[in-house]
Amino acid sequence: MSPSQLRRFPRRRTSVGASRDFVVDVLTEWQLTALIDDIELCVSEPATNALLHGVPPGREFAVRLDLADDLVHLKVRDSGDGRPEVQHPDESSCSGRGLFLVGELAVDFGIDHHVVGKTVWAAFKRPAKP
Repeated sequence: MSPSQLRRFPRRRTSVGASRDFVVDVLTEWQLTALIDDIELCVSEPATNALLHGVPPGREFAVRLDLADDLVHLKVRDSGDGRPEVQHPDESSCSGRGLFLVGELAVDFGIDHHVVGKTVWAAFKRPAKP
């Protein structure tokens, strides 16, 4: 079992679902099925943002999962210059809750800006081993 898995996705609508499938497959391989629901939901937000705001035409975005002693790290990197921010929409808003939700489900999360692009990352506590 590799402690790190990475997959690149093209700039297509189907890539958001494919990124969720990737997360489910990796977490199943790692026998961390208790984390599937949270991480599958959390990958959707940065993957969707990458498609809508971050991936220039002809480029891809990458989803990476890293397994550490007590954490699983989810990272979504794109090459766009967008600057995602946590929003606090009111109850009548139809959008803007994604990164807020990631922040609520993860034990930690952030956005790293690079010379080209950015990485949205989140860390999740691994369940205790029986």
